[in-house]
Amino acid sequence: MSQPPAAPATLDPADGTDVPTSGAGKRSSDSPHRTAVLATGLLVATLILAAAAIASLAVGNRAIDPVTVLHALFSYDHDNPLHLMVVELRVPRTLLGVLVGAALAVCGGLIQAFTRNPLADPGILGVNAGASFAVTFAVGVLGLTTPGAYVPFALAGAFVLTLLVYVLGSVGSSGATPMKLTLAGVALGAACTGFTTAIVLRDEGSLQVMRFWSVGSIGGRTLDQLVWAAPLIVVGLLIGLACARSLNALTLGDDLAQALGARVRSTRVWVVVAVTILAGTGVAAAGPIAFVGLMIPHVVRWFTGPDQRWVLSTSMVVGPAFLLLADVLGRIVLPSGELRVGIVTALLGAPILIMLVRRKRVSGL
Repeated sequence: MSQPPAAPATLDPADGTDVPTSGAGKRSSDSPHRTAVLATGLLVATLILAAAAIASLAVGNRAIDPVTVLHALFSYDHDNPLHLMVVELRVPRTLLGVLVGAALAVCGGLIQAFTRNPLADPGILGVNAGASFAVTFAVGVLGLTTPGAYVPFALAGAFVLTLLVYVLGSVGSSGATPMKLTLAGVALGAACTGFTTAIVLRDEGSLQVMRFWSVGSIGGRTLDQLVWAAPLIVVGLLIGLACARSLNALTLGDDLAQALGARVRSTRVWVVVAVTILAGTGVAAAGPIAFVGLMIPHVVRWFTGPDQRWVLSTSMVVGPAFLLLADVLGRIVLPSGELRVGIVTALLGAPILIMLVRRKRVSGL
C-alpha cells in the first residue's frame, strides 16, 4: 500500500532551512518552543555577563566586596581609595571588555557566515595586520608612544587595508566573492606583516611598544579613551545585526539567495563595513586579542543552530562574558602582576576550540 505523500517543504529565507509547511503555509508547531528555548539561553548568557562584569569590578590585585563596588558606582566618594580604584581603574576596563568582546565575537560570526568558512576570524580580511602595521609605523617612524596617540592610526590602518581588500576582491565580472576577498585579505595581510616586522627589527623603541600592544589587553584605559570607541562599536553591531537575515539566505548560494529576494551585493558591502568597524575599533582599542572572534560563534552555533539572527545576537553577549572572565583569570593566576587577556584567551580558546571542532554539529554552516 503506497504511503501518503510527505508535506511539501519550502525554503525559509529567514534561516535558510527546509521548513515543512501545511496548506496554510505555516511553520512547524515546534517553532515557538524553539524560540522560547533560544530566548531563555540568551537570558542565561546575559546573567552570566552581568556576573562577569561584577567580578571584573571586584577582583584584582586587591579584592573588593560587591557591596563596596555598588556603593562606588551609585554613591561615589572621592576620598575613598576603594571607590577610586573601582570607578577610575576597573569601570573603564570592564566597559572596554564588554565593547571589545561584543565587537570581536559578532565580527567573527559575520565573517564566518559571509565567507562560508567556519574557521574564518577577524584577521582573515587583513584587519589585524593593517592595524598592526599602522601602529608600528606611528611608533617606529613618527615616534608616537602613548596609546592615545597611536590608536587612531590603528583604526585608520584597519579601514584602509579592508578597503584595499574589497577593491582587489571585486576585480572581475563576478564581483566581490567570498573566495576572492579571503585571498586578497590573506595576501595583503602577509605583506603588512612583513613591513611591520621590518620596522620593529630596526627600532628598539617600537619593539617594546609592539611587544605589549600586540599581545592584547584591556587594562590601563580611561573613560576618555572609550568615548570614540563606543559609538563606532555600537554602529558596527547594529549594521551586523541588520545583515543577519540576508546572511541566512547567502549561505544557500548567490543564485538561490537572489531568487529568495536577498540583495547579495549590498549585503556583502554592509558586512564588510560592519567587519571593518568592529574589528578595526576592537583591535585599535585593545590590540589583536585572539580566539574570541574565532571560537565564540562556534560555541554559540552549537546551541542555537545556523540561524544568524540568534548566532549574532547571542555572540554579542557571550563574547564579552568570555573576555571579562579571561581578564579576571589573568589578574589572579600569577602570584604577582597579571597575565594579559590576549594570552589567557589563547590558552583557554585553543583547547575549547579543538574540543568543539571534533563534534559533528559544531560547524553549523
